[in-house]
Amino acid sequence: MSAKLETLLQQRILVLDGAMGTMIQQRKLDEAAFRGERFKEWKKDQKGHNDLLNLTQPAIIEEIHRQYFEAGADIVETNTFNAQAISLADYGMESLAYEIARAGGECARRAAAQVMSATPGRSCFVAGAIGPTTKTSSISTDVNNSAARGTTYDELVTVYYEQVRGLVDGGVDILLVETIFDTLNAKAAFFAIDTFFEDRHVKLPIMASVTFIQAGSNRGVTGQTIEAFWNSISHVPLLSVGINCALGPKEMRPLIEELSRLAPIYVSSHPNAGLPNPLLPTGFPETPDSLAPQLKEWAQNGWLNIVGGCCGTTPGHIKMIAEAVRGIPPRIPQPVEPYTRLSGLEAVTLRPESNFVNIGERTNVTGSPAFSKLILGGD
Repeated sequence: MSAKLETLLQQRILVLDGAMGTMIQQRKLDEAAFRGERFKEWKKDQKGHNDLLNLTQPAIIEEIHRQYFEAGADIVETNTFNAQAISLADYGMESLAYEIARAGGECARRAAAQVMSATPGRSCFVAGAIGPTTKTSSISTDVNNSAARGTTYDELVTVYYEQVRGLVDGGVDILLVETIFDTLNAKAAFFAIDTFFEDRHVKLPIMASVTFIQAGSNRGVTGQTIEAFWNSISHVPLLSVGINCALGPKEMRPLIEELSRLAPIYVSSHPNAGLPNPLLPTGFPETPDSLAPQLKEWAQNGWLNIVGGCCGTTPGHIKMIAEAVRGIPPRIPQPVEPYTRLSGLEAVTLRPESNFVNIGERTNVTGSPAFSKLILGGD
């Protein structure tokens, strides 16, 4: 499947699916439906626990995947955005991480098999969705303690490894680390994936997709620019890098244009159906007819290799997007100069014409009497 995927990416723009949450919400499932028979007496409420439906309502999840394939998607994402122990702790289901992740892969795999069987010669790919978790390892969670973190790198590696194990055993073709808001969390996911590959002697294509939550800003949650983010993860042997969620097409446009210029690999994008608006019946302003032409323009500008939709998008959106980009040549990744590229919040590129570069840390003894005393004391 990896070889087929690579061949198709060289031939045309591939289509990713749309939102899972939007489709589940349309079902108006109650607490009993989420729990199913198996979790009827579970100690915590489960309504809204979409990943659990892989176990309790697999037919619904499988049908949603099938609808996206039938709408023209080449790749569907598993319903496993929170299928790791850190996020599952909210529902008291940490121990079920592997089972939920595996079941998510199996639901999508069955849908892919059904569609390929009905359409001989068609390739349908399953991407194992790996979300950012509900914790951050980069940002302080306590205003009185700058060292406080919601989780650690090692904890993230452990839970991501278990999720990856479940997804691969469930039959996914691709691993998609998506909606990245904390680059350190993502790097833990990539390390867990690499470790699993070594342990299992397997290798699958890896996709990465970052999210920028503030319209009009060129920085993510942790303060990184697009270029700094790319530099931070460019060591990973990725199939593609992209942007998804939080923003609609209007707000995401300059960001995807910049990323397409920077990345020497395939580029993906799956924006929301506009910025959320609770006053609208659907909760989002972009209809299939309004979203597809905007993404068509991105494709015509040579920015895209993979395109789909995130929150608020439906099979109707994906159908129109697939039709809009059909026949448009895919973006051709360009090699970049082999310069030293560093990143903190900003990107730093050391070029032949660069002046002397001093690397260090500035300290401020006037801002902290305690720190000043340590300096004066030679500590």
